[in-house]
Amino acid sequence: MARNSKSELPPPDFVVVANRLPVDLEKLPDGGRRWKRSPGGLVTALEPMLRARDGAWIGWPGVPDADVGPLVEDGLQLHPVGLSAEEVESYYEGFSNGTLWPLYHDVVAPPVFHRHWWQAYVKVNQRFADYTAKVAAENATVWIQDYQLQLMPGMLRDLRPDLRIGFFLHIPFPPTELFMQLPWRTRIVEGLLGADVIGFHTAGGVRNFRWLATRLAGAGAVRNRNEVTVGRRTVKLGAFPISIDSAQLDQLSRTDAVVKRAAQIRDDLGNPEKIVLGVDRLDYTKGIDVRLRAFHELLEEGRITAENAVMIQLATPSRERVEHYQRMRDDIELSVGRINGEFAKVGHPAVHYLHQSLPREELAAFFLAADVMLVTPLRDGMNLVAKEYVACRHDLGGTLVLSEFAGAAAELTSALLVNPHDTDGVKEALYAALTMPPEEGRKRMRTLRKQVMTHDVDRWARSFLDALGLEPADG
Repeated sequence: MARNSKSELPPPDFVVVANRLPVDLEKLPDGGRRWKRSPGGLVTALEPMLRARDGAWIGWPGVPDADVGPLVEDGLQLHPVGLSAEEVESYYEGFSNGTLWPLYHDVVAPPVFHRHWWQAYVKVNQRFADYTAKVAAENATVWIQDYQLQLMPGMLRDLRPDLRIGFFLHIPFPPTELFMQLPWRTRIVEGLLGADVIGFHTAGGVRNFRWLATRLAGAGAVRNRNEVTVGRRTVKLGAFPISIDSAQLDQLSRTDAVVKRAAQIRDDLGNPEKIVLGVDRLDYTKGIDVRLRAFHELLEEGRITAENAVMIQLATPSRERVEHYQRMRDDIELSVGRINGEFAKVGHPAVHYLHQSLPREELAAFFLAADVMLVTPLRDGMNLVAKEYVACRHDLGGTLVLSEFAGAAAELTSALLVNPHDTDGVKEALYAALTMPPEEGRKRMRTLRKQVMTHDVDRWARSFLDALGLEPADG
């Protein structure tokens, strides 16, 4: 990567602002540092558009107290915004993930309302706004991402009224009754209303926010349900369901290496009749305990056996420093141990549990090997794992069991939709998936693939930027 000072970089006309940069700064054992690319759906979606417009990405480099200047990678301007260790604890782990995350996920866990967390959140949002105001070209387009930066649109509007500002929320927007618990509810709504376009995953999020905007922030309602007025400005509200790079995943799943690895996974498991798969970040909203309980009860009832049905649960490490997540990990591992203690045989566990991150190719092989994909979040903005599974099933095999409280359920209606709070319902859907006639499974998967392959991540980004009025890049 070539590094440049900020003064050498031309002011960008298109800026993406997110809590994190698309690269992470890593501290090495010898005290040195290096940049490591962080492959994520957001990066995949926005990188081509940034490059085509000589755009810039502003975000935290992932290490506290890091003093690093702007750099350029493959024509992409990257602008690090520094956070102290105390700010990481209060703004990120505290207010963002201890207050907003549980509140926005239907209070699956109780949110905590600490004033000093809020103060850190305000301070960091202002820092991002100040930095962006200095970097962006005149009349530039700025697209702000996610719940960590909800105050920033309003702050940036005050500093740079010439800018065109978009905001997209990547997690659910909560019901109004829950949002009203937030002591700083009006400030959050006013902050978001600084944008020209505010995007949510679902129409429900649009409705909830529109009600709050008119009640809390004095926004004027207009006949068009997807707009409100703020002074002389009109703010557009819209549902833009995010997606994945489905064509790339489809191609990856067809490669010899992935197909062979999928066959090897089945062989390593003893070639059971059915493989059930769960893939999630280790998070209390994902409903991992729900599916383990359903699988356990089917074994107890003798409707399946550990010889003909094997479960794999991949849990990606997440927020390991937070006590709640450590306790949750212990509970899951206890459940896995209990199931295996009752039903496993030597060399043949009933549940295989992996608490680790896997490379993309390996994950595609697991998707291709699995007969049933269990996606049972108690609440989820979208859930891209469900779409990734579908994109990998070029063979039209496999059945998706999906929570109706995931945003993806509105699009993936040919999945077996379940209420994750209903253990019997999840159990019966899992059994139906395990015993589904192949022709019905192929019909469902064909419909799911048509949706996922057509509505990809590029279409998501373009639809939002079109609403924001950004002209297509030349060429």
